[in-house]
Amino acid sequence: MTAQQPDAPPHSGPWWKHGYMWLVVGGPLVVVVAGFVTLWLAIRTPDPVVAEDYYRRGVEINQRLQEPDKALAPALKGRNHAATPAQDQPR
Repeated sequence: MTAQQPDAPPHSGPWWKHGYMWLVVGGPLVVVVAGFVTLWLAIRTPDPVVAEDYYRRGVEINQRLQEPDKALAPALKGRNHAATPAQDQPR
C-alpha cells in the first residue's frame, strides 16, 4: 500500500479573471454608476421654479375656457345640430 498525499488545492488565478465574480459585482456596480449619473443630471439641470401666482393663472385660464368664443359659434351650432336625433317626418 502506498501513502496518499493530500491533494493541493487547484490554483484558480486572480479574482478579476473569473466571469461569475463580474456577474455578481457588475449589477450593483451599474446601479451605483447610474445613480451618480442621475444625481449629476439633477444638479446640472434643476427644475424650473413654479410661478408665485400659479393658482390665479389657473383660475383665469378656466374662466377664459368657459366663456363662449364668438368665432366658434357656427361650428358649435353645426356640432349641436349633428348631435341631435332626427325628428320623425310627418307621413
